Amino acid sequence: MAGNERRLRGGLVGYPAPPQLRQARCAIIGFGCNQAFLFTMLYLDGSVAGPEHGFLADRADLLCLLAVMAATFALMLHRRCRSALLRAGDGLANLFAAPLVLALLALVALRALLPEAPWVGFALMEGLLVGVPLALLLCLWGRALGAVPIDRSVPEVFIGSALGAAVCFLVVALPVAEAALLLYALPLGSAWGLRALAATADGGAADGGAGGEGAAAAASAPSASDAPDDDASKLSGRILAGTVVFGLATGAIEAMTARAQAASHTSLSVTFVLFVLYCVAALQLYGGRPLSLGTRAVLPTGSSQETGPLGGAYRLAVLLMVGGFIAVPLLERVGVAGVAVVLAGYLGVFSVLVSLFLIMGRIAGRDATASIARGFAALFAGEILGVLAGAGALAAFGGAGSAPVLVTLAGVAALYAYLFLFTDRDLAALSVVVSKSDRFGEACARIAASAKLSKREAEILPLALRGRTAERIAGEFFISKNTVDTHLRRIYAKCGVHTRQELIDLGERTEGEL
Repeated sequence: MAGNERRLRGGLVGYPAPPQLRQARCAIIGFGCNQAFLFTMLYLDGSVAGPEHGFLADRADLLCLLAVMAATFALMLHRRCRSALLRAGDGLANLFAAPLVLALLALVALRALLPEAPWVGFALMEGLLVGVPLALLLCLWGRALGAVPIDRSVPEVFIGSALGAAVCFLVVALPVAEAALLLYALPLGSAWGLRALAATADGGAADGGAGGEGAAAAASAPSASDAPDDDASKLSGRILAGTVVFGLATGAIEAMTARAQAASHTSLSVTFVLFVLYCVAALQLYGGRPLSLGTRAVLPTGSSQETGPLGGAYRLAVLLMVGGFIAVPLLERVGVAGVAVVLAGYLGVFSVLVSLFLIMGRIAGRDATASIARGFAALFAGEILGVLAGAGALAAFGGAGSAPVLVTLAGVAALYAYLFLFTDRDLAALSVVVSKSDRFGEACARIAASAKLSKREAEILPLALRGRTAERIAGEFFISKNTVDTHLRRIYAKCGVHTRQELIDLGERTEGEL
């Protein structure tokens, strides 16, 4: 009997059932490939580096890539543009991102054939050919991870990010000059993960029946509303403000580093190793079993705690980042670039921010795609400003003399973001908001299961309970208003109500019972 129960639960008591385990594996591997490719383009890529040396020549590809990605994320915030861009992203994923890989390899070959060609032209080409697809893949991952419960998606972000950093470290450590070219194939793994997650979701829906399918969809749906909760709106604004400042501080440090030479420097190996160790430490905050059932990612795990594991991961990342700023002079003396520790801390903050974007997409009335786009647009815009500001300071005051001042100012900016923009108190407030959102999600899941709603009806239910109009619901799902009206009539009939207000009253009664 016990053995049968253990097999039904997926092999080990306390671990996810097989569909959840398959989802976790696909998400971790696919998102890890995407993160590794992003790290490659931001820190390892030298495909367009020319013989020129100077600020623009060394960082033109970084600036172009960040600018194009930030612009793509900004376009994603407009509903009509988002629909077209997501269709393009889905098409790219269906082709396993092969066009992106081929474009990169063609760019490398073209650079080898035309070594004297203007570097700015290649930087612009890389920005357009890589920046747009990479931004689309990030948004698709936001949509995919936003479709699962936060307590599962947040650990998957950290495990996937650690996997991506480990892959980068292993490739950098290979004693082969062109080994980094292997990383250009990583979008294939990212697209595979997205396709596998879609297939897993479809398979789970087919196996779960109408009631189970609807309950799962309702549980993972965002608690949207036409007017998001004031606390959620304030938290979202503070997160975005902190995101810009963290990007600004990191960009200023990146202005001190010649990216064309970074791939051969041992500092990047140190960065990736430290980041992997950081992720391991952050995952220990979950009790060593981050993917087990009942694990909390945001809510406190004990009565004496104000924040959950994500709060501890945030503090640890900021500590690593600020510690890197302080240790820059000491590390330089032993031949390790001080920015290595700073970048490791920044990657930790980056992972925390991705998790926060997913959370805010759920509780602030937006889908995760829009939340991810808004967050990354702010982060990369801040990073661009930081690179330009750092370059201006280095040019105005001289490289050797201004470097310590620049490091100090960047460290103060990061500390300011943590102490005054998005603080431990805000994380505690976020836990309260998430708790309310969880109760609402549980109420939606209970109604969907008892009424045996279909998957689409269960996705519409939370929006209907929050009073969103049929026109707004149609815009959320890119369907017609008549289709939404049909779904609403079926929801009313299955729930035994006749009007929207009666449905809302049912939702409030169910939520009050929890």
